[in-house]
Formats: sequence, C-alpha cells, structure tokens
Amino acid sequence: MSSIGFNTIMRRISQSLALLASLGMGATALHAQAAASAHPNIVLIITDDMGWADLGSYGATDIRTPNIDALAAAGARFTDFYANGVLCTPTRAGLISGRYQQRYGVEVALSSAAPAGDAGLKASPYSLPALLRTNGYRTALVGKWHLGYTPAHSPNAHGFDYFFGLKSGYHDFYTHHGRDGKPDLWENEQPIQRTGYMTDLITAQSIAFIREHATQPFFIDVAYNAPHWPYQPPDRPTAARDSASHLMPSDSATSTRADYVAMVERVDQGVGEILRTLDSLGIAHNTLVIFTNDNGGEWLANNAPLFHRKWTVWEGGIRVPTIVRWPGRIAPGLVTDQVGITMDLTATVLAASGTTVPAAARLEGVNLLPVLEGRTPEMTRTLFWRTTAGGQNQKAVRRGDWKLVVDGTHEFVFNVRTDLGERHDLANHRQDVARELRELLRAWERDVEAEAQGGGR
Repeated sequence: MSSIGFNTIMRRISQSLALLASLGMGATALHAQAAASAHPNIVLIITDDMGWADLGSYGATDIRTPNIDALAAAGARFTDFYANGVLCTPTRAGLISGRYQQRYGVEVALSSAAPAGDAGLKASPYSLPALLRTNGYRTALVGKWHLGYTPAHSPNAHGFDYFFGLKSGYHDFYTHHGRDGKPDLWENEQPIQRTGYMTDLITAQSIAFIREHATQPFFIDVAYNAPHWPYQPPDRPTAARDSASHLMPSDSATSTRADYVAMVERVDQGVGEILRTLDSLGIAHNTLVIFTNDNGGEWLANNAPLFHRKWTVWEGGIRVPTIVRWPGRIAPGLVTDQVGITMDLTATVLAASGTTVPAAARLEGVNLLPVLEGRTPEMTRTLFWRTTAGGQNQKAVRRGDWKLVVDGTHEFVFNVRTDLGERHDLANHRQDVARELRELLRAWERDVEAEAQGGGR
C-alpha cells in the first residue's frame, strides 16, 4: 500500500470518527435540550398594590412600562384574572398553597412582627416551592414575604432554598425599617443591612440568583414591594421617613400620583433587566415568565374602569393585570378572557415543570396552559372571595359572566362581561342568579370553615 493511499485511508477514518463523535454530541445536545424543555426555568414576578390600568398594555397613558408591555406582546395577556384575596397576605397564601387561603384561617393581612407573633401560613410539604424542590428545582423568594415572621413560618420553612427581602407587609424603601421603626431586611433567617432603594435591591438580587443557577432548573418568586406605600420614589433618598407611614389624600404634604408613577416605572426597569439577563444567558427560550399583582390598587393607583380599590371584593379590589410568556409554547400577542385566579398560577407552574403533585396537596387552582396553548377551549370558572379586613364584611362569587357581591347587608348582581365597572345592579331582575350564586357561596363557606376549624391541611 502506498504512503499516499495509507494517509488517505487514515484521514477518512479520522473524518468518520469525528463525524460519529459529532453525531453523538448532537444526540446528547438534543437529549439535553429535550430534558431542559421538560423542566423550564420559572420566573414569577408579582407586584404589590398596582392598579389595573397602570401598565401601557392595560391602558395606562401616564406611565411608561415598555418592558412589561413587551412581555405582554411576546406572550398572553389576561383580561379577567383575579387575585386570591383583597390584601397581600391572603393572596400570597393562595399562591404558596395553591388553595383558598381561608382553609388556613388566613383572610386578612398580618400586622407587624410584634403583634403578629407566631401567626402566619403553616409550612407544608405540598407548598409550591417545596414541590418544585422535590423535582430538582432551586427555589428562591426575593422581595416581600408577609406570611409569617418566625423561622417556622419563614420562606425557608416553606421550601425556598434562598430568601432575600422583607417579612412584613411594607417598609421604608431607603432605610428598610418597618412601620414599627425596626429593621426588616433579611437573607434567609439572618437580619442584614444593605444600602439602596428596595426595588433596585430586589432586581439585583434576583439577577444574581438567576446567574448562579442558570445551568439548572430554577424557580424564583420576584416579589416587588412596589408600588405599595410608603410612596417613596426612586433616586430621592430625602423622601425617606422615620417610619413607613401611609399618607392619605387628606394628609398635609401627602404623596402624589407622580411619586407612584416613578415607583411603577422603576419596577418596569427592573423587569427589563431581569428579562435581558435571561437573554444574555441564552435561557429565555426555556423560561416561563409570569407577571401578576397581589390585589387591586390603592388610592394613587388607576383601577379604571373597575369600581373600588384594594380591601374590597369589588372588581377594583381583586381584578389584576396578568401576563404569561413561554416562547414556543404560547403564541405571542395572545389576549385571553379566560377567567383565572392566583392559585391557578400555582397549578400552571407545577404542570409546566413536570412536577408530580400528590393527591394530598388537593390543589384548587387549575392548569391554564392547555387554554393558553390553544389545545382546549376556555373553561367556565366559579371563584369565591371573602374578607373581614378593616371591620367590613364582604363576599363575592363569580360564575361564568355573573357575579354576586355581598357588601354588608346589601346583595348586588352584575354581569361583569358586559358591565365591567359594576354600575348596573341586576338584583331586581335576576333573582334567579342571586339565589344560585348565594347558595354556591354558602356551600363554599361551610367547606372552607370546616377545614380551617380542623387546623387546615
């Protein structure tokens, strides 16, 4: 055999081996990609007290939210999505448990640490972060907790591997002191001190967690405490006060809509930084991003055309902006009037992640992905709300397009599909609807009360 022939043969053998190796690597890469798509990263962004119409994609004209609007353009925007509760604590309990928070006796917001004591949401192996962790996810809560102050009620106890943020309902954005004037900034169970505007700290810490865990499945709850009071805009540290006070319209030197706008726009800036981080790491295609809010807006917010505000079961108190993006799974620019509620996000995240949910978890939310992906038609929902916050007694149930509102001694009936602002009470014409919905509400109350009295799950 000539040397030329031998070299040619050896080169062809080498090329063949390289081809086989590349095919093997390609198969491995494809396998890894398939495995990754079965376990997408999940970024859940939840704001605090944002108004229904305070995003450009929801009609805002005086607030610039290009990053959140771009998220909506790239995914699905809900028109009929609701918070589990009328206040922070109840809604967050619904998210973590995936169930009606009344089953755990959580119906009003926790007070500051001293009065609250050991109250809060009891830890469970079936919580959202705990279940995800059993499925190999790294889990984090960055921002507001408000579900308990003791270690037994902390984010770590509920299944979060990492926690950075505030345990109370709100605190000063600059000093990080709560309403009681005491420090309230934590990393896991350790009180810490940090300099900076709280919205920016939440953004930076969220990005750090994402970067650290970009090569493995992760779930992060980015819980901005903005635009909750105190209405302290960014880049104005002189706006810091001795305590996180809630200024009302009648107070002297009160807060302004401009303060609120600046707070929302800084949140949008943070969302943009988080989304760009996903892009720069090359993981945006395999990340489910959800944006939502915990209840209706306060007095500086814009809830129009909805009626009323936070603290109430009227539409302005419970209907919230919600956006879901999952490239390749949810068509961009989708606008859906599928009725949903916070605890549906729990079921949706668990389904998207391929997490096995034990029957003992008894989730009450539903997986919305089949609707968002166009695999099934929109479904009729029956949802309930109740609050005694502020000494009021309000209840509501929505079934299909009909809603019954019980406000004190008054009962109202609305078709919230055609009367979004709840201005045309139909109780005097549709007693049949009132009777049907009232009985559903009574049955639900009996059910959740019986479980709450038994100590919850």
